[in-house]
Amino acid sequence: MKANDSSLADWLGETFGRTPGDLAQYERALTHGSQAAANYERLEFLGDRVLGLVMAEWLYGLFPDEPEGSLSKRLNALVTGAVCAEVARGIAVGPRLKLGKQARDDGAANSDNVLGDVMEALIGALYLDGGYAPARDFIRRAWDRRIHAEARAPQHPKSALQEWAAAHNRKTPAYEVIERSGPQHAPRFTVRVTLGAFAQAEAEGSNKQEAETAAARALLDKVAG
Repeated sequence: MKANDSSLADWLGETFGRTPGDLAQYERALTHGSQAAANYERLEFLGDRVLGLVMAEWLYGLFPDEPEGSLSKRLNALVTGAVCAEVARGIAVGPRLKLGKQARDDGAANSDNVLGDVMEALIGALYLDGGYAPARDFIRRAWDRRIHAEARAPQHPKSALQEWAAAHNRKTPAYEVIERSGPQHAPRFTVRVTLGAFAQAEAEGSNKQEAETAAARALLDKVAG
């Protein structure tokens, strides 16, 4: 085993609590599209589904009295790209990424988009390597503090803003992307949300959904805070 392979195996063993069997899958999970055609994208697709299943099963057992709608709100808040990126930073994924020079110079190693995708890809690799149980055990350790942070199911800012508008006889919130900037792997979106001519707010995010959520939260703070 090469020295760098040994280092990767040690990190994976410490991170996931088991000796990895197939290093190639994990190496692919850590490889950005700027570095090689065999990159993390397919593993990200798989890991996203594994994360969703583990989280749904966990929430179903933790909150037996909550209806489907509340469980969905909890799940959606826990599997966002930003949360996955936080978990990735917590296990020091950034220094392990394989990036092309331009992506590295553009700061991809600290991009929420990239780190969130890679975290899902690593979960996919872990699932392929060890099956469901190791993936479930890692997710439960890594997300434990987060899943217990909210006593009540969180209300999504966009839903909360729409409910506020309806309750106060205001127009339905309208969202518009007014700017897109940054490199392809780490874009920044600026979104404006309006309640007719009554009020508006703008916010940024690493994708359209994140920017809309931030704009809704900002407008809620303005009109209902």
